[in-house]
Amino acid sequence: MKTTWLVMTLISVVSFAALGRQCPEILQSTQRLLNTDQSVDLCQEFKGKTLLVVNTASQCGFTSQYTQLEQLHQAYQQQGFSVVGFPSNDFKQDRGSEAQSAKVCYLDYGVTFPMMARSQIKGSQANPVFAQISQQAGVEPRWNFYKYLINREGQVVATFPSSTSPMSTTLTQAIEKHL
Repeated sequence: MKTTWLVMTLISVVSFAALGRQCPEILQSTQRLLNTDQSVDLCQEFKGKTLLVVNTASQCGFTSQYTQLEQLHQAYQQQGFSVVGFPSNDFKQDRGSEAQSAKVCYLDYGVTFPMMARSQIKGSQANPVFAQISQQAGVEPRWNFYKYLINREGQVVATFPSSTSPMSTTLTQAIEKHL
């Protein structure tokens, strides 16, 4: 009887530990940070957090949204939220070097939220995060600063077009619902 109880307890502990290690598919990649050699394991960094994933561009009419994206990040980061930026030149609005993109983000707009290295965000060569987002949401980004809200379980729960202001009531209420 003691042996059976011990075996069942061990199975429960191992099963619980395995569940804790599971990572949503959307976070199962390592990404290089913008204009650095440093990489981040997305699962390790963001598992269990609510995320607003945004494809960005440094030379777009919506580039000024960096200011409000930073405000969102600052307002909710203590509650398990992060904005995550993915620069892309898929719409021909982020030309030049990564150093130029980094200057716009960090120096011109004071971005502190994680910015990943430039990558493709649509099509067959899409970054794995955006490939998974597009599969879940059923829509690829239609332009720069397309926003995807991802809940703590790694599911896309809302999409917002470029024209949606990051501080809009619609977007902030959606974030608050998933915190």
